Amino acid sequence: MMDPQTLLLPLLIVLVGGMLFFGSRRQRKAVAEQQKLQTSLQVGDRVMTTSGLFGTVAGVDSDTDIDIEIAPGVVTTWLRAAVREKVNPTTESDVVESEDEELVAGEPASTAEVAPPLESKSKG
Repeated sequence: MMDPQTLLLPLLIVLVGGMLFFGSRRQRKAVAEQQKLQTSLQVGDRVMTTSGLFGTVAGVDSDTDIDIEIAPGVVTTWLRAAVREKVNPTTESDVVESEDEELVAGEPASTAEVAPPLESKSKG
């Protein structure tokens, strides 16, 4: 009869090997999906970068770089790899509806407090 301790090491090796195999498989799939997203970017797509910046794709002339408009008239160049995901564009009707809901609820649109202006020491 075999000792249970002699079976323990091969069983651990198989378990750890299986976990590594399935973990790397999942990671390869995620990398492939990310590369597919980055190669499918087109002008007009609303995207979010890995740093959390939102913008609209303004140009895709290069295989490695894209131009993203981050504000009206402000276009910056980014690596395609910096694009994390495509996001749904915010339309004016979405903004108007959310403002109407806030007014109906009777609450102010913002609860931010404004600090008083700093007093300047002028020579006089």
